[in-house]
Amino acid sequence: MITVDMCAGRTDEQKKALVRQLTDVFLETCGGDRSGVWIVLRDVTTDNWAIGGRLQSDTDPS
Repeated sequence: MITVDMCAGRTDEQKKALVRQLTDVFLETCGGDRSGVWIVLRDVTTDNWAIGGRLQSDTDPS
């Protein structure tokens, strides 16, 4: 199982490309069967994501 935590906002197309490529790289690197690669994407809003003691929703985007 591969779990990806990322800031919310990616499109469905971006997520489809990500899981396709993660699966391919996993299989190339570790072998196995495609049906055995499980991926969970967790979209986290910036008000629930902090770096260096600051919520990302509080940071200046510039």
